[in-house]
Amino acid sequence: MKTIQISKSRRFLAAADIAALTNIPVLLCAKIGPMLLWILIMTALSIYYIFINIKPSKIRSPLRRLNFMYNGRELLVIFLWSFVFNITSAILWKTFFDPDLTETILFLVSFILTGIIVVFNGVMRLMTSSARLGIVQRVLIILFWWVPVVNIFIFQKAAKTAYNEFEIETEKYELDSVRKENEICKTKYPILMVHGVFFRDLKFFNYWGRVPKELIRNGAEIYYGNQQSAASVEKSAEELKNRITEIIEKTGCEKVNIIAHSKGGLDSRYAVSCLGMAKYVASLTTVNTPHCGCEYADFLLKRSPASFKKFISERYNSALKKLGDPNPDFLSAVHDLTTERAQILNEKMIPVGGVFCQSVGSRMKKSSSAPFPQNLTYRLVRHFNRIDNDGLVDTESMKWGSRHIFFEPKSKRGISHGDMIDLAREDIPGFDIREEYVKIVSDLKSLGY
Repeated sequence: MKTIQISKSRRFLAAADIAALTNIPVLLCAKIGPMLLWILIMTALSIYYIFINIKPSKIRSPLRRLNFMYNGRELLVIFLWSFVFNITSAILWKTFFDPDLTETILFLVSFILTGIIVVFNGVMRLMTSSARLGIVQRVLIILFWWVPVVNIFIFQKAAKTAYNEFEIETEKYELDSVRKENEICKTKYPILMVHGVFFRDLKFFNYWGRVPKELIRNGAEIYYGNQQSAASVEKSAEELKNRITEIIEKTGCEKVNIIAHSKGGLDSRYAVSCLGMAKYVASLTTVNTPHCGCEYADFLLKRSPASFKKFISERYNSALKKLGDPNPDFLSAVHDLTTERAQILNEKMIPVGGVFCQSVGSRMKKSSSAPFPQNLTYRLVRHFNRIDNDGLVDTESMKWGSRHIFFEPKSKRGISHGDMIDLAREDIPGFDIREEYVKIVSDLKSLGY
């Protein structure tokens, strides 16, 4: 890209400016050459230094956030380049001029001051604008940004993350701009997105990550289930029934298309099959839902002491009540994920005609494909089921409905339970979760739903 090439040329000049600005105070102290000349040069370099911190690159993206983030990334790269320049100049000083203690201290002070300003500016821009900079990276930056050598590796990683985010998000924006008029996700009926167990629909941390905004940009009308984080399937289904009724009364839409993840798929099935919601639901798409239960849930409930289960349940219910759940029920939610309970529920949740039903699934390839706790539960599922799984649900249990869509992993890490809702907001090589949801919803539109 031409803009990237221009940015590189500016980067070189910026790094050279910082290196020169670091060395000039030493030249003044050593009285090498006319002092007035060095003062004038230092003034000019200082002006350019200020300009660098304000506008480090010419990169242009349609999204202001991406511009801000990329410039933060560029400041870190400029610092890394200037670090190399300054190390080189320090070696030359030592070789040819043998600076005294005062000159050496002055060089170090200048080096630290010029570097800290650039680093702090860059880090703050990245920390406040990047959506891909994970918690671990942020913690490492906060703890070690001032540690020599260590911070170089941390900054390189952060710069790479920001660069990838800039390219992917810019490309995504351009794609959406081209197809915006087509409104490929503008279905006949609105989309109701139903979350899984132990989560809630929060305003500032969307359960579905970047997916809803992508669907909305392509014409979709989105609503959320808003059910409690943990309750029995029957209780959650009652809440979904009320939510569906509320949406229909509010919008006059007649029906909704449900996309439900994990236990949310069971809750939605119960509402459709057992609570009379079939006439208000055009389609139901379950995503990585344990339709046949989870054998490790049986194991954990049977092996855990009653006192321990009571302790965990009381603590969870108490905490979630404070966060807004009127009557959370941890144990009932977990109990409904067992294979025994799943069999009972499946006998009740008989498919109802007139509702298009399909399921979506994925699998991990190894435990390191996902962070805790999915890396642990992946092994548990493998132990009990001897079958591929997404870190929580085995691939056979995900299958349901008249059509099953399965995402075969193209990378070594595979696609986890959390990846299917963009939990980590991560860009997985060879798999674009946002685009996959666009395809699912646009397909619903083409089917007349």
